[in-house]
Amino acid sequence: MDKALVAQKLANRVFATEAAVDTALAEAMALIASMAEARKELGLAATVGDAATAKVAEAVSILADARSSIVAAHGELADLKLRVGIRTKMIGVLDKPPEGQQPLLSTERRSA
Repeated sequence: MDKALVAQKLANRVFATEAAVDTALAEAMALIASMAEARKELGLAATVGDAATAKVAEAVSILADARSSIVAAHGELADLKLRVGIRTKMIGVLDKPPEGQQPLLSTERRSA
């Protein structure tokens, strides 16, 4: 099989994994927010559910570490791609900023 095709299949898995970890991280953070809202809506003391909140916060930390690891692996694989002689640009996320430009924060707007 063509090296570029093999690399693209692998790149697709990397992108899917990055997206899955981002989704899991966002869901876990939303869960913490929902737990706090539910406690307030029910008029419960701040101590109620504290252990459960701590466990979900621990999961958020683990997911953040996982995200960093996946992003690092992505970089390693990009370097490896060049070392094995694959020079083509793999197609991934289409909204990446141009090379060398910092990505916009979620509160910033792109100019038209």
